[in-house]
Amino acid sequence: MPDRWLTIIGIGEDGLDGLPPATRTLITDAEIVFGGARHLGLVESLGLKETRRWQSPFETSIEEIVRLRNRKRVCVLASGDPFSHGVGATLAKRINASEMHVIPAPSAFSLAAARMGWALQDVTTLSLHGHPIALVLPHLHPGRRILALTSDGTAPGQIARLLSDNGFGPSPLTVLEALGGADEAVREVRADQYALENVSPLNVLAIEVNAESHARVLPLTPGLNDDLFETDGQITKREVRAFTLSSLSPLRGQLLWDIGAGSGSVAIEWLLADPSLKAIAIEPDAARRARIAANATAFGVPGLEVKTGSAPEALAGLPTPDAIFIGGGGTDDGVLDAAIKALRIGGRLVANAVTLEMETLLSVVHRELGGTLTRIAISRAEPLGSMTGWRPAMPVTQWVWIKREGTMA
Repeated sequence: MPDRWLTIIGIGEDGLDGLPPATRTLITDAEIVFGGARHLGLVESLGLKETRRWQSPFETSIEEIVRLRNRKRVCVLASGDPFSHGVGATLAKRINASEMHVIPAPSAFSLAAARMGWALQDVTTLSLHGHPIALVLPHLHPGRRILALTSDGTAPGQIARLLSDNGFGPSPLTVLEALGGADEAVREVRADQYALENVSPLNVLAIEVNAESHARVLPLTPGLNDDLFETDGQITKREVRAFTLSSLSPLRGQLLWDIGAGSGSVAIEWLLADPSLKAIAIEPDAARRARIAANATAFGVPGLEVKTGSAPEALAGLPTPDAIFIGGGGTDDGVLDAAIKALRIGGRLVANAVTLEMETLLSVVHRELGGTLTRIAISRAEPLGSMTGWRPAMPVTQWVWIKREGTMA
């Protein structure tokens, strides 16, 4: 078995008082102890051999630790559970678990759930520490409970305003501060009445979601209402979008290219399917790029990457996609060929056509490469004089293709 040269210890707000003697010995036996200023301050009385504070950027310290492998006995101090949005998970990407001795403390989520009396398995847990608070938006469903680990003392107020702005003002909030320490505090307030001051930078926000009638609730199913998006009319309509997302068939961890993204609706709904998904929206028009970014934030997926330029030139240098959607501009020279070439083996390409020219192109590639061709037509009931009639939308032809070994672009 490899030498366990790296010890990772979770430490709570109670500091040394919360650590058994054996764990304290592991800290004092280390030749170098890494941690934040607060962590190192909590163990200062142990008279450690050498301490190193986390550097900025954080990756610099990670590299330091990796270089010390089997040269020094290293201890890393972390907040609570090192593998709950913590440094342990980061180190495990570079260091085998068999080389680590990990002693976790209760996570902030565990402590918060215990204070609230909530079953942790029934609660949505979010780390907003160092991340945009908009990430909470897709989880705001009436009756849900959310525990959000925040970045600082101002974040609960910012989240309260975000909830109020989106129709969730009546939601009860509980701010749980410095959990497990001498300064622990628990304060309650409605989102639309938030006026708390001097909130500890170490806090978890508990949200009991309560929606007003006009609240911007985002359903879990694809095909969100078109009215939820800002658009100049360049948008894949909801019924076609639901059909398109089904054809794209996202799997955890996959990357989508949305070529000619328009309003970004397909890329946004792709990202909403699972937090592990990634997407790049390629759009040449500056106003539309700004609109895509605004939509992404409003839907709680601010991680959507927006790429400037027109395909195929704008595709150069992008990471290899697992799926590609072409909703506009597919007839431009080389776009479809470039997409086919860039797609990874086993990846899916979905292209929608509303023009005869694009439909003809899809017929050609279908004949050459296979896949499936499907045409759908949607009609909506609309006023017709004093009565009601069906108004058809433009039919959409969709080509779906999975790339196999030996495909020639």
